[in-house]
Amino acid sequence: MNRTLYIILGIAALLLIPGACNYNRFVNREEGVSTAWGYVQSAYQRRADLIPNLVNTVQGAASYEKQTLTDVMNARAEASKITLTADQLSEENLAKFQAAQSQLSSGIGRLLAVAENYPTLQAVQGYRDLMVSLDETENRIKAERDKFNSAVKDYNVAVRRFPGNIYAGLFGFEKKAAFQADAGSEKAPKVDFNKP
Repeated sequence: MNRTLYIILGIAALLLIPGACNYNRFVNREEGVSTAWGYVQSAYQRRADLIPNLVNTVQGAASYEKQTLTDVMNARAEASKITLTADQLSEENLAKFQAAQSQLSSGIGRLLAVAENYPTLQAVQGYRDLMVSLDETENRIKAERDKFNSAVKDYNVAVRRFPGNIYAGLFGFEKKAAFQADAGSEKAPKVDFNKP
């Protein structure tokens, strides 16, 4: 009887110890994804915080370009509405988030094109400072998205690799979505200096 009990306890230990180790590994990787996602959100929030200052600065010099300014602020509002937690990082949710951020990026691009038409605005130190901050923020967003994608990759590999995939299924750990390139970004822009 003692021998049977030891065999049962030994088998249970052989099953429970790897299960606990795998569970802890998934938790660590999932927390890494959550942390990286927090940094992505922080970088996007910094950009959203800069936009009103940029719009106000441009508005002072380009008062009749109201539609562009309104479009940028509306895009900012739409992008700010979409908030995701790390638990909500499905392909669909991340695509919606990315689409809203892309719309905002497009609006910022149009705003900057408008600003180029005002040489006096280009000379304003506040505008130049905002442009430097915006450029730094865009670089930070890219860096944080890259770190996030790396954390997602590590997590997804752990969830899919055998025998971890068995424990991942048992414990409810599912694959996370990563950022994808925007549609059409695989094509380099065409530069033509011969056009008037």
